[in-house]
Amino acid sequence: MRALIKIGGTLLDSPESCQRLAGEIGSAIRHGLEAVVVHGGGKQLTRFLAERGVESRFVNGLRVTTAEVLEAVLKVLAGSVNQELVAALNAAGSLAVGLTGMDGLLTEARQLSAELGQVGEPVRSDARLLDCLIQNGYLPVVACVAGDRQGHFYNVNADQMAASIASAFRAELLLFLTDVDGVRGADGSIQPSIAVEQTRDLIRSGVATGGMQAKLEAAAKALEGGVRKVVIAPGAVAGVMPRLLDGERIGSLITPEVGVSNHG
Repeated sequence: MRALIKIGGTLLDSPESCQRLAGEIGSAIRHGLEAVVVHGGGKQLTRFLAERGVESRFVNGLRVTTAEVLEAVLKVLAGSVNQELVAALNAAGSLAVGLTGMDGLLTEARQLSAELGQVGEPVRSDARLLDCLIQNGYLPVVACVAGDRQGHFYNVNADQMAASIASAFRAELLLFLTDVDGVRGADGSIQPSIAVEQTRDLIRSGVATGGMQAKLEAAAKALEGGVRKVVIAPGAVAGVMPRLLDGERIGSLITPEVGVSNHG
């Protein structure tokens, strides 16, 4: 099976959590999973900027990215966060390779709005580099930085980037490992299975906002792009990877329509 595993930056902020997930992903690959990892790192980036006296500003959940912030994005997301995850995966027995969307124009992006600065939205992803690496036994680990053909870098929402790459990579499963238990309904309970149209209702009614809104929008895009299953699951749960791959219900399965369940 082919899977795109998106890991939230909060889960990578703790060395113990990072090492555990690296071990679980490495084990899954040894058991035949073909995987690409995409990661965030917003928490680490905010801390890096604060230490240098730069305030982080957000508009609709997206970080305003000035030239100064973009430099930090490259240092933190494409640099330390990416390489620490690569190192943890290698220590767990994988052959991980750190990438950004600029490498081989893996993910091309365009500027989202002048107000946000160098924030981009994915235009297209090209999986040829990923296929080449995987066929030779490597594990691609992609930071959420994209580029364009003029050589401009863009700070891209990691969930959007994961959806774009998952579709191009022809992933059967898009797995969002996050710091929440799953998708909460209007009554506050975790939804084990929820259709795309219901997720749109949660966004419209203001129940799903911020990071969860971004994940649900990315999930819808991935399903439209041919990904068969999207799961939003708590990455802090020990054994989350093998348990999900065995078909256990953890977190929330996003389905194309009501009543469709292709979990497991």
